[in-house]
Amino acid sequence: MTSRILRAAGVVFCMVAFFWVPTYGQRSNKRINGNVIGISRRFPGRPQPFSLIVNNFTSDAQVSELNSALQRSQDDLLRTLSQMNVGIIQIGHNVGVPANAIMTAPWENGGTRITVLFQRNVAFYERRFGTRSADFRFGYAELFLDRNGRGEGTFIGAARVNLRSDNTWEVVDFGVFPARLMGLRSSGQVVPR
Repeated sequence: MTSRILRAAGVVFCMVAFFWVPTYGQRSNKRINGNVIGISRRFPGRPQPFSLIVNNFTSDAQVSELNSALQRSQDDLLRTLSQMNVGIIQIGHNVGVPANAIMTAPWENGGTRITVLFQRNVAFYERRFGTRSADFRFGYAELFLDRNGRGEGTFIGAARVNLRSDNTWEVVDFGVFPARLMGLRSSGQVVPR
């Protein structure tokens, strides 16, 4: 009798846990899918799936906070950026990394330009052997979507960000050419602020 009660309680507990605990993907109301195609490096021309899951957009106050951190140093920008999390960026079939900053701006003919800045995972061998790529600690993507939510863009897997005198960002790519984002489609309305 007690084993039946325990089984029934276990089933009820599993059902409540399944329906009560939200998954990370359900919080998102905007998702952009497409392909990333490398132009140089190890696998040129081989497409991989690309996904950007947008939970929130970076506020103007957070952007000015990033600008002031960048005026001080790359390390301050990294510290400030690591405290932000507004989405997920995925390359290939992996879990992805947090998209720390996602900024939108109007683009031509009613479209939207989306800029994504994230802290990339620096590999163990980069740190161990002190490779030059370890100094490029950010990832950067720029997406251009038309009014129907379709478009293309560029992706830089290892970047350094500098601040120019006119308060614009200059992104330096570790590689020769940035990768291309092709066939982008938005599954939620992305409205520029």
